[in-house]
Amino acid sequence: MTQSQETIELGPADRAPELVPLNAIFATDFVQILVPVTTADTMTEVAAAVAHHVEGKRVRALPYEKVVIHNGRIVPAEMTVADAGFAPLDHIAVEYLVPKGAS
Repeated sequence: MTQSQETIELGPADRAPELVPLNAIFATDFVQILVPVTTADTMTEVAAAVAHHVEGKRVRALPYEKVVIHNGRIVPAEMTVADAGFAPLDHIAVEYLVPKGAS
């Protein structure tokens, strides 16, 4: 292989965003939904995408921050789907982050 034929492998941050369909459930909803997000979306954007299909429809909207939970842990709000290592069809939950003492 000559030098002009070499290929350079791009890191996740250098690639165009890729579609990642995720299985998601929102708060107390009983329906799991398939939500398309991209590898560049943050957890805040993922939570909003999931809530869009449920909040105010099957689940009452609450005035609290939403968090994404993956494999039993809360994923930081500014972390992207690529950084979190989500794979297509992974399962996530979106919950309200209710402050202590609020109900």
